[in-house]
Amino acid sequence: MHRDQLSVDDVKVYAAIVEKPSDAFPNASKWYDCVASHLAKSFPGKAVGVSIGGSAAAAPAQAEAPAAADAADDDDDMDLFGDETEEEKKAAEEREAAKKDTKKPKESGKSSVLMEVKPWDDETDMKKLEECVRAVEMPGLLWGASKLVPVGYGIKKLTIMLTIVDDLVSPDNLIEDYLTCEPNNEYIQSVDIVAFNKI
Repeated sequence: MHRDQLSVDDVKVYAAIVEKPSDAFPNASKWYDCVASHLAKSFPGKAVGVSIGGSAAAAPAQAEAPAAADAADDDDDMDLFGDETEEEKKAAEEREAAKKDTKKPKESGKSSVLMEVKPWDDETDMKKLEECVRAVEMPGLLWGASKLVPVGYGIKKLTIMLTIVDDLVSPDNLIEDYLTCEPNNEYIQSVDIVAFNKI
């Protein structure tokens, strides 16, 4: 036995031993009792009229009739080949249905993002820049408030809020695939994420 788990070897050796080892061999005796206990749990019920090593256990004749009736019932309940009965199939279907009912639809998380959109120079039309940004439409994207913030030397940057559905919109893809590519890159030099908060 290894870590209280029976192995095939344990069962083979147990079957080969005719009787329990004497107390002169405490480890073998303890092992025998342990294997017998595990096997008894595997096969519930009383042993009636079993012969081991040539000796037969005497059983009263009256006990044989109920045992035979129980054995007939046990045959219906015990399936040695692992086939599911109709009741087991129905119970499994009910468990699956209950699991589906308890699962709530996964709610997608939302995030609030603050972006800084920087123009090429002080001659860039900032109204056109903002129009280019707001023209980007995607499922799960909602543009929010914006304002122009002076950077220096007459250059202003656009700070804009947006709300995204996390499963539908990636801020990095939004920047790379929509905001800083043709034709928007005529107005937009770069876009930085200033704040990213889960809602």
